[in-house]
Amino acid sequence: MISECSSDTEDFSFASQEIFFFIIVIFHKISEHDIETSHGVLHVTLRGTPKGNRPVILTYHDIGLNHKSCFNTLFNFEDMQEITQHFAVVHVDAPGQQESAPPFPTGYQYPTMDELAEMLPSVLTQLKINSVIGIGVGAGAYILTRLALNEPALVEGLVLINVDPCAKGWIDWAASKLSGWTSSLVDIVMAHHFSTDELTENQEIIQTYRLHIAQDINQDNLALFCHSYNSRRDLEIERPVLGLNENTVKTLKCPALLIVGDTSPAVEAVFDNGLNIVLSSSLQMADCGGLPQVVQPGKLAEAFKYFVQGMGYMPTASMTRLARSRTHSASSMGSADGSRSRAHTSSQMEGATGGPVNDNQTRPQTMEVSC
Repeated sequence: MISECSSDTEDFSFASQEIFFFIIVIFHKISEHDIETSHGVLHVTLRGTPKGNRPVILTYHDIGLNHKSCFNTLFNFEDMQEITQHFAVVHVDAPGQQESAPPFPTGYQYPTMDELAEMLPSVLTQLKINSVIGIGVGAGAYILTRLALNEPALVEGLVLINVDPCAKGWIDWAASKLSGWTSSLVDIVMAHHFSTDELTENQEIIQTYRLHIAQDINQDNLALFCHSYNSRRDLEIERPVLGLNENTVKTLKCPALLIVGDTSPAVEAVFDNGLNIVLSSSLQMADCGGLPQVVQPGKLAEAFKYFVQGMGYMPTASMTRLARSRTHSASSMGSADGSRSRAHTSSQMEGATGGPVNDNQTRPQTMEVSC
């Protein structure tokens, strides 16, 4: 039986939502597949039915998590279910990270991060999927970015949460911050996900995820995935210069939305080491740490809706909470100043969708939005 996370951000239980799961199954066909690839078997979950030539949402989780603990809160949220009426979803579990995964045999060579990305085209081919919009967190964001670099025709857009494009890993950073702690694998992974303040203040979610990482994920398999992530190489993405190297430079060809919580340990990695690409926007979420898809699923669902609308999908989707809050904020500033504020807000949201960029512009289409 598959357990689902609660869509209520006040309840982070992984095992108490069976009734809600059966309701989801009634309306969304869910099937699980073990798919053989050139670098081993991947466990994937297909939710819904691919719709014609429309892309499928492809998710990839971070270390210490699987697709359920990483994404169920987001995809069970009401606003996100409005989106998944228009798109099928494929959740990928990294090798050995799914629920009840058996241990790998002694001497097993875990795929590198590059190889994990190379496994995905086979999955899409076998599921008869032509293109995707990726949502990745941490290690999963890196893998999906590598996929987009390798196979640009497969990836129409990317939502990258806590992405670090550099070889130096946050696992090393976390270990250096744990002096005086028992530096177990669980502690290091927790410090990868949560800031020091979160680890001491948000006890409910911290306890839930600590137990999940320690008890629900095979620890030997987790250590292999962590080692693969910490051994990654730089993505080495460059910004194209029009008229000089736009046809040869290594860069993303699709729009990308970079997301990080304002107290996340990954803030520096996202903004200081940020992906050097033109078609990108950034969203820094207020009142949010290392797991924005869990703590702020409503804000993330709304940002994702604007993103896919900017790509030309869901043009008639309703304006929900985030849009209303922005409109109210703009209209409260007086008529003259309010007009300028509304124009600025509209420009921000257009940028956040990852919409088309004027080829004549030399400045990056990157911004920070706190919501």
